[in-house]
Amino acid sequence: MIKLILASGSPRRRELLSKIGYTFEVIPSDAPEIVTESQPAKVVEALSRLKARDIYERSKVTALEDFVVLGADTIVAFEDQIMGKPVDKAHAYEMLKSLQGREHSVYTGVTLCGWIDGRNVEDTFHVRTIVKFFNLTDAEIEEYLSHSEYEDKAGSYAIQGLGTLLVEKIDGDFNNVVGLPVASVHRHLSAMCGNR
Repeated sequence: MIKLILASGSPRRRELLSKIGYTFEVIPSDAPEIVTESQPAKVVEALSRLKARDIYERSKVTALEDFVVLGADTIVAFEDQIMGKPVDKAHAYEMLKSLQGREHSVYTGVTLCGWIDGRNVEDTFHVRTIVKFFNLTDAEIEEYLSHSEYEDKAGSYAIQGLGTLLVEKIDGDFNNVVGLPVASVHRHLSAMCGNR
């Protein structure tokens, strides 16, 4: 397999890639997250491209073998408005209150930047998963927020943890909500790299 570099420090993405048998190097991107797009799908694609290209350009200088950089970005969107990470507990409460009993979308953009057979290759795509929360009481929201899990999470919840108790149903890839649609990533990587 061609050398794979993950341009993310996310422990969830590392875990998901490892679970499906990939070995990879982790080099988190610190590129400024500046985009001009506003549609959620285009935003995550643009951000994943920024991260992947940042590490690709740095790695290409010293590359002695073919390689692929994987950049990713995940956002939560409600009524086409992007919900970022909560600034504090009160903000997290407002987010969860607005999502309760309703559907929202989770988008992950992925960019694969590669140096294969002496040429640059690039593939950018996104995956969308629809999540519906139960009708939640104020007490249920407060109970969830009594744990620190919501901190630094898009939409103020982690579906792979206690946040799963908030979710009535999902339509799409569960792993996409966690942070990386690994089945789609595997297919795109296989198409890019062939049998290597």
